[in-house]
Amino acid sequence: MKLTLFGATGRVGSEILKRALADGHKVTALQRSPKLDTHPDLETIFGNVRNSKDIERSIAGADVVISALGTDKTTTLTDAMPYIIESMKRHGINRIITIGTAGILDSRLEEGKLRYQGGDSNRKLTFAAEQHDKAFRMLAESGLDWTIICPTYLPDGEAKGAYRVEKDYLPEDGKEISTGDTAEFAYRQLESSEFIGSRVGIAY
Repeated sequence: MKLTLFGATGRVGSEILKRALADGHKVTALQRSPKLDTHPDLETIFGNVRNSKDIERSIAGADVVISALGTDKTTTLTDAMPYIIESMKRHGINRIITIGTAGILDSRLEEGKLRYQGGDSNRKLTFAAEQHDKAFRMLAESGLDWTIICPTYLPDGEAKGAYRVEKDYLPEDGKEISTGDTAEFAYRQLESSEFIGSRVGIAY
């Protein structure tokens, strides 16, 4: 399978990349500067996700797109997502798997609201959740086969397994999930249609 991976140098993206290359997939990664090790199955394109032409070059020929782009107190995610969606449609690519945040899952406290709106989350700053919410809305209206993996508190760590997932909600009393397990679950969605058109909460 040929994959396009955005955010390949990040904490979750690098774990997804490791798994994809180990399984023999061909991966194209867009990066701003040389950070990734060379690999015979990895094609690196230097550019910026805020540039439509760089997105286009990265996506051409892919079977699936994976985005592990974060916000980092910027609008990078919401700037890039329209270009990703448009380019996927031009190239006839339907499947996209992204990493979001638990803040955009449905609230258990207030019906009709998301966690960051309904007081489920302890976070006082909502900028990141708002950015992920905008990306979620874009994907929901795109007509693509999308899945958004929504981890709660995300410490670095290896995959341990024995985590819980729930469609559109954070599993009850879920407090954290490692970067390794988040990447492992996201990567497994390449072979699964169970959560197409859904946000998926993940936690131990």
